[in-house]
Amino acid sequence: MSEAKLREEICRLGTSIYERGLTHGSTGNVSAKCDDGWLLTPTGSNLGRLDPARLSKLDWQGKLLSGDAPSKEAFLHLAMYEERAKNAAVVHLHSTHSVAVSVLEDVDPADVLPPLTAYYVMRIGSLPLVPYYAPGDMALARAVRGFAGKHHAVLLANHGPVVAGSSLSAAADAVEELEATAKLYLLLHGHKVRTLTSAQVAELRSKYPV
Repeated sequence: MSEAKLREEICRLGTSIYERGLTHGSTGNVSAKCDDGWLLTPTGSNLGRLDPARLSKLDWQGKLLSGDAPSKEAFLHLAMYEERAKNAAVVHLHSTHSVAVSVLEDVDPADVLPPLTAYYVMRIGSLPLVPYYAPGDMALARAVRGFAGKHHAVLLANHGPVVAGSSLSAAADAVEELEATAKLYLLLHGHKVRTLTSAQVAELRSKYPV
């Protein structure tokens, strides 16, 4: 995909995410690899009103090459790319239900959400909770890096999800599946549920590794 087309795809995804209420105000950021660096939504930008020409373009040291100043959470994306060389895009949201789950006390920090559906297992697998650090704190990047080698999706405590994918659409599909599962989890909280069995989960993971 050409860089011009990729810029348009990032903006189209941003509009879709915003119009469906998966982000609000200037929250959330989206990035994708291009031939000579990577593209990222700029700092303070509303994902529903992105301009392809003003997206931040950075090198692999995080230096701005062109466009507006990058999101202050650029280091989260860079950490994911450095640990997951095969991934081509990263989506970070402050989506309501995922954030709600990230503040609950009674979740398993090693794997926050139970295997409620096959598609959650197929697109997310397991979801560790990254301890809380203030936005912009480089300790958060180090913490994410510690999980990213084994997990393409993480949930930042009191903050939101960060999901990498083999393409922009794959990352978007995965983060949306995570948000939908977080909503289901909250709707079912306090009820007896029938999760997938460990054997069913293992079968799915063998067929659809993430």
